[in-house]
Amino acid sequence: MLWRAVAAYRVVAWVYAVVLLARADGDYAHPLGAWLVLAALGAWSAVAPLAYAVRRGPALGIDLAAALGSIAVTGVLDTHERVVSGAQTLPVVWPAAAVISWGLALGWAGGLGSAVAVGVVGVLERGELAQQTVHNAVLLCVTGSILGYAASIQREAQRQLSSARAAEAALAERERLGRVVHDGVLQVLALTARRAATADDPDLTALAAEAEAQERALRRLVSGVVGASSATGTDLAARLAALASDDVDVAVPPVAVQVCPAVADELEAAVRAALDNVRVHAGPGAHAWLLLEETAEEVVVSVRDDGPGFAPGRLDEAEQAGRMGVRSSIVGRLRDLGGSARIEAAPGFGTEVELVVPKAAR
Repeated sequence: MLWRAVAAYRVVAWVYAVVLLARADGDYAHPLGAWLVLAALGAWSAVAPLAYAVRRGPALGIDLAAALGSIAVTGVLDTHERVVSGAQTLPVVWPAAAVISWGLALGWAGGLGSAVAVGVVGVLERGELAQQTVHNAVLLCVTGSILGYAASIQREAQRQLSSARAAEAALAERERLGRVVHDGVLQVLALTARRAATADDPDLTALAAEAEAQERALRRLVSGVVGASSATGTDLAARLAALASDDVDVAVPPVAVQVCPAVADELEAAVRAALDNVRVHAGPGAHAWLLLEETAEEVVVSVRDDGPGFAPGRLDEAEQAGRMGVRSSIVGRLRDLGGSARIEAAPGFGTEVELVVPKAAR
């Protein structure tokens, strides 16, 4: 859009220069030469949009050369009296198109540099540092710099928007693939593992173990794909959602819960450890519920099951006996993150594990 505006300005400025020359060509020392110069500028004005679209670098050079050259030849084609009296240069305001183009293409430095070049040639053509010449040069410098800076900001914003759209599309595709795998392959593996585990055939028992191992490996893969890292972190909600199965219900916020990759890895590992404990200790048919919540100050993950639970003090007894599974795989991980792990259970009422991580750890 900006380049179209420059192309339109170039044509309008050329028409303005033609009108002024038509009114004053009798005062020029070499009017034919002046018309030939304007004809060349008109031809370039017509082909410049195409030239910029094909090869911007050479087009910038030609544009600036045409601007500087048309100013410089004014002193040759016009009379000395008109030049020293402050008459308009032959291209009038047409050279500003080159300054704007340099600013759009190269930023504020390109706009400022080209404006300085036009100003210097204008002073040399005039032969003195006239107030009007300086005024025009300052206006060009300000215009070129501001438009160049604005163009740089616009390009960066467009780049960030394109990057965000690409990341959003990639995330949507990853989530789609994750759903396909979860709803198909994972469910089949889980069903195979459960049914084979109840058989008396040793081969089927081995098959159940292998199916369960492959199910876990595939869940880790899906979790890694869906919860892929982005510029702002890792979506913990997507990674925990991938843990859903027939025996595990997962509830997460409808929006991404961004945490740093290290925190996501440790939280997911702690949740997996809690779910493993459900499978091992809660007995066959036990069901687990996983809940992710985000508050203004912390991220909270709860894992609750409907198993038989255990008596108070059972964890302390297990630790004293040297069984450090819960201590190392759950409590230790959360402590290292600056958070906490709370485990509550009672005989006949299941078990609940609550993992809390402050947002400062994110």
